[in-house]
Amino acid sequence: MTQQYRSEALEEKLRMLHDNVEGVKATVIVNVDGLLVAAFPPGDEENPHENPTSSPQVAAMSATLIGLAERTLGRLAQGELERLLMEGEEGVMVVYPAGRASLAVLVAKNARIAQVLSATKKAAAEVAEILGY
Repeated sequence: MTQQYRSEALEEKLRMLHDNVEGVKATVIVNVDGLLVAAFPPGDEENPHENPTSSPQVAAMSATLIGLAERTLGRLAQGELERLLMEGEEGVMVVYPAGRASLAVLVAKNARIAQVLSATKKAAAEVAEILGY
């Protein structure tokens, strides 16, 4: 049996989410410190708009948003964070906790959000397992 590195397994998981869920434009995994763990499509320094979520700034902002959401829910005694959903004029950003990391997905505005949420929740659990969280 061939050994697969974590980075390869994470990239494969993101690729599958991207390929199997219509409307997914980009995906990224960030750790709690705001460091980029994996992204799909992979970032391109010459064309940063290829995957806008793969920049270090977006990774840091995603980690900050998750941290704020978790603290807010805790302060309001609303339990653990299940997901963070931000909707804009051009699309939707969904972020699910994945252990000590988070899975963020950039989605087209016209995507079937229920399908996206279900697939992203499952993928986040699988990411947490790959990372050993």
